[in-house]
Amino acid sequence: MNPHFASFCLQSCLLIIILVSTLTSKPALAFSIASLRNYHQLDLPNNTVGPESVAFDCRGQGPYVGVSDGRILKWEEPLKGWTEFSYTSPNRQRKLCDGSNNKFNEPICGRPLGLKFNPTTCELYIADAYFGLLKTGPNGGRPHQLASSAGGVPFHFLNALDVDNESGMVYFTDTSLIFQRSVWILSIISADRTGRLMQYDPRTKKATVLLKGLAFPDGVALSKDKSFLLLIETGTLKILRLWLRGPKANTLELFAQLVGFPDNIKRNDNGEFWVAINNGVGGSISATLLGDPVGAKFDEDGNVLEVLDGKDSAAALLQSVSEVEEHNGMLWIGSAQNSYVGVGLY
Repeated sequence: MNPHFASFCLQSCLLIIILVSTLTSKPALAFSIASLRNYHQLDLPNNTVGPESVAFDCRGQGPYVGVSDGRILKWEEPLKGWTEFSYTSPNRQRKLCDGSNNKFNEPICGRPLGLKFNPTTCELYIADAYFGLLKTGPNGGRPHQLASSAGGVPFHFLNALDVDNESGMVYFTDTSLIFQRSVWILSIISADRTGRLMQYDPRTKKATVLLKGLAFPDGVALSKDKSFLLLIETGTLKILRLWLRGPKANTLELFAQLVGFPDNIKRNDNGEFWVAINNGVGGSISATLLGDPVGAKFDEDGNVLEVLDGKDSAAALLQSVSEVEEHNGMLWIGSAQNSYVGVGLY
């Protein structure tokens, strides 16, 4: 998400950016402030920006990130740094695209947003804003397009995804049927509700629509037991829960209501969920007791367990956070705007 998103909504909606636990039927819970140690940044190469999503492969290697010039890069430790792993445009022009951070080049160069490895097959699934749902093998290279439409309607702005490693099902979001990523702000201004949540079945090789009429759907994450998935609806500041199995199957309910702008959501190994809170560039735009909340960890019941403070002195200043990924005792911080990936011991 663009860093101007927060300032726009401040002016137009007069919202105060604070984080709240929203299941009002439950008492408020105390939560702790997450602290990062040894925080540092992995600078991206060649003027690229926007490592929105962070992924690790089935061997735990990475991170892998999609960037502004349409490539997916892999971190090969300090000696090699970032190396090219894949790209999303079938007709990518290197002279135009390599190193590009011009959003109007994205329809040509591609813009990979959501990334997720299937830990069973080691394949990487990619949600590209312009080129649809893609998949590449463990060694990368040119990906294969799995789907470009659902329900007879072409994708217009694919955003995020998650993969069921048991069934192979892929769950992903199409943020708008009207506006592409390069003009995403128009979706917010117009109160667009054409977003969709979809499912791709590798057995039938078809994508189907699970939910439609959504306001800027963004991140999606499966629960540890695969019984439900959580969906970020940025336009309403909500986290929704869609039950996939059990007595509530096919039921949609409110999981959490935020007075703040949720972006991506990722599950950790314990079955808890990290939600990025995108408050823009330059720190908090309101004074709160939490400083500048840029991420929150929820349990499966919607209770806030921890909050990541963007003004934590150990983490310098966390800006324009789009994703918080917990991996091997560290938090990896993605951004749709920044030229680096943030990382710190957790």
